Amino acid sequence: MVKNETRSGAVSSESVFGAPCWVSLTTRDVEAAEEFYRAVFGWKWRTNSLGDRFRVALADGVPVAGIAGVASMWQMAVAWTPYFAVASADEAAARCRERGGTTAVGPIAFSSGRAAVLADRDGAVFGIWEGRLVTGWEEWREAGPTFIRLHTRDAFDAAIFYGEVLGWASPGEGCCEVQYNGDEVVLRSGGAAVARIHSGAVEAAPDPTIRPHWQIHFAVADVDACVRAARDHGGAVLQGEEGAEEAVLADPDGARFTVTARREH
Repeated sequence: MVKNETRSGAVSSESVFGAPCWVSLTTRDVEAAEEFYRAVFGWKWRTNSLGDRFRVALADGVPVAGIAGVASMWQMAVAWTPYFAVASADEAAARCRERGGTTAVGPIAFSSGRAAVLADRDGAVFGIWEGRLVTGWEEWREAGPTFIRLHTRDAFDAAIFYGEVLGWASPGEGCCEVQYNGDEVVLRSGGAAVARIHSGAVEAAPDPTIRPHWQIHFAVADVDACVRAARDHGGAVLQGEEGAEEAVLADPDGARFTVTARREH
């Protein structure tokens, strides 16, 4: 993987373009979300320059996720959203629209880069980020999400859409590799599997877990402990039994995420 740096020496989005580089929670109640995820993951929180509605989650001192209490104000769904690194947010947003996707927010300029929230042509929401990464990419992946998975109508059609928007399988160093594995598409960056696309979602399904969406998977040492903490702090268990290596949970506001047993390297 090529390592591009900004003038400040920090790794930029161009070093991992096309790969997931951040996750953010849109919620209605920042304080309630802080309490819930502190109990489930042991995260600590810090404020940032965006204001009182925004926080950054820290795992062992490493920034791993953002939280934005803007769901009601911006009329956005309560949900976890993955962000993909791009060389140009404006160009990626334009490519999304040209291919039948939509733009929900942005691109918006921040002090360290530009971001936008988009939706693919099946309605699955994702973000893009251009600029300096919050932390080192490998460090973030080790401390934060293990990977993300897109549940969609047609994995191969979705792979073409995202490949064209995010520059997957482009020539040159640093781009993501796309691997077709049976009915699933696997995205790799630097040899690591960073995203998976799976067929079978139904666009008009009344159950939001069946409609096309991106699911964030967090690696944890004890899945059962996370399940208990989620229940004790107002969350819900959507899938997973005691002793399972994976469980799908929902926070008190309804945002869904997955906890997966951490595997030793």
